[in-house]
Amino acid sequence: MVIDCHAHIYPEKIAAKAVVSIENFYTIPMQGRGTVSDLLERGKRGGIDQFIVFSAAAVPSQVASINNYIASVCAGHPEFIGFGTLHADIENPAEEIERLISLGLKGIKLHPDMQKFNIDCDKMMDIYAMLEGRLPIVFHTGDYRYPYSHPARLARVIDAFPRLITVAAHFGGWSVYDLALEYFQNRFCYMDVSSAIPFLGYRRAEELIGIYGAERFLFGSDYPMWDPEAELQQFHKLKLQDKDKELILYHNAQRLLGFTNY
Repeated sequence: MVIDCHAHIYPEKIAAKAVVSIENFYTIPMQGRGTVSDLLERGKRGGIDQFIVFSAAAVPSQVASINNYIASVCAGHPEFIGFGTLHADIENPAEEIERLISLGLKGIKLHPDMQKFNIDCDKMMDIYAMLEGRLPIVFHTGDYRYPYSHPARLARVIDAFPRLITVAAHFGGWSVYDLALEYFQNRFCYMDVSSAIPFLGYRRAEELIGIYGAERFLFGSDYPMWDPEAELQQFHKLKLQDKDKELILYHNAQRLLGFTNY
């Protein structure tokens, strides 16, 4: 079984624009179209059983509509597990948290660099207090160009909310992978392998998984940036024990979705 824990989807009418926006943000050509049909096709071709799907709200006014969209798509596709979104400047976060839970969403995705708030700002700390013990959060973490998602900020959140289940995407810090080790080696958070292995190289990726422990990692493709089939093939090139690959490909995701740590 394979669960891809990091996939972005968008409504057909805005998907092309959204993909171009991501491409411009990272100056990396996108491999997918960002649509439900494209992701399902790639998943079927690649042998991926389920996807955790989400989309981050660039501005507060997008939060409710994105949560409605993700929930509606998941209702029609058992292959999808939906995570909602929030924003630091949303007017009534408690109300939206209750609403998105009622919609059947199983977690939250935040992209502080695109949403332009610090992970550990006061407004978000209030929101984490509402989510602690209730829903896991996937954080885009790390970017040498911006301060918003620095691993040190997520470390502060982990210290303040020990029952908050967190995922530090991209080996804990996109483009600052080794810096992330300083903050997360001795603090528990899940991590995913998306948008990291080609930049790290196989040997360093294997070393970091060994240092952190395979029980902390999730498989993720970061679709539409990358193709899930190709990302899974790339993952299988890592020299890991079969039991560790099974942890990363699905067991850890099952534990995450059960809202537990180890």
